[in-house]
Amino acid sequence: MKIAAIEAIPYAIPYTKPLRFASGEVHTAEHVLVRVHTDEGLTGVADAPPRPFTYGETQTSVTGVIGQIFAPQLTGMDVLARERIHARLHRTVGNPAAKAAIDMALWDIAGQSLGQPVSRLLGGWADRMRVAHMLGFDTPERMAAEAERMRDTYGITTFKVKVGRRPVRLDIEVCRALRDALGDEAELYVDGNRGWTASESAAALRELDAIGITLAEELCPADDVLGRRWLVRNSPVPFVADESATTPAEVTRSLLDGAATAISVKTARTGFTHSQRVLFQCEGMGAEVVMGNQIDGQLGTVCTVAFGAAHASSARRPGELSNFLDMSDDLLTEPLAIVDGVLAAPDLPGLGVAIDPEKLDRYRQDR
Repeated sequence: MKIAAIEAIPYAIPYTKPLRFASGEVHTAEHVLVRVHTDEGLTGVADAPPRPFTYGETQTSVTGVIGQIFAPQLTGMDVLARERIHARLHRTVGNPAAKAAIDMALWDIAGQSLGQPVSRLLGGWADRMRVAHMLGFDTPERMAAEAERMRDTYGITTFKVKVGRRPVRLDIEVCRALRDALGDEAELYVDGNRGWTASESAAALRELDAIGITLAEELCPADDVLGRRWLVRNSPVPFVADESATTPAEVTRSLLDGAATAISVKTARTGFTHSQRVLFQCEGMGAEVVMGNQIDGQLGTVCTVAFGAAHASSARRPGELSNFLDMSDDLLTEPLAIVDGVLAAPDLPGLGVAIDPEKLDRYRQDR
């Protein structure tokens, strides 16, 4: 079975409220739907969420690199020749979301051709994951109210709290408000998106540890090499590398250099193939993993839960799977449902999803 064509369709769906964090804010999901067509009539889909403030990609760059470079290079190749496909993709540096989407669309095709869900092909450990919800910057009262709504409506009891503002006290007060509102049974962890210095992060961690946080992610830049190493060595909780460890090589350096003790895995930037490589490295080195969120819509969330549920080590913790709830609409014909704090991976062949053509026509940006 050969690749016959690759489409990259830009679309935009507003969020019901902006998500704000230390490295930027997002008001609209300006994503790219990637569709890989085969000569046997199968079509695989995946989502590419550009994040210019983190990886340098934009909607225009994703559609451009796929249309001008990747599609011509890959057309005519065997769908299952993953190693040769990735060798061609990696002739071009960067562009992680574009590459990841092509990889996941090819896995979707493989699952369809075999009549098996992608999650089963990847490992088949479980068919669902517990859900963590990500909370963006706001007042303590509003963030606590959102967390309570997520708990009461969807059964979610794990929350990733965006921090990194100045003064540090702003975010300490938020975490205290969350603990007071949710009680001791809720799990809280924090993500600074590199917003603080090492000394600010250390001061925050002393107070956050008393609140009972379980993880700290990217509180200060990894480029501040000595400060980051000192901070991680003295952190009372596992320290997660996310945007500073986006390739297998970066993951290895981060763990060996003492810049992190845990890793965030995001299928939106490493697809399924390279996410497995990252995951297996972490297992071999004894590092915990978290399934992260690229502020995904429902299609991206399906990919995250399919991968996370497939492996024992990635299914151990709740995955960040709920921010599609902040979107005003979506492209899937069958919406995802979080019930009792759990999201099930689709059990149909491939990714098990279908794109609504009318909604795609409504939101696409290339017509």
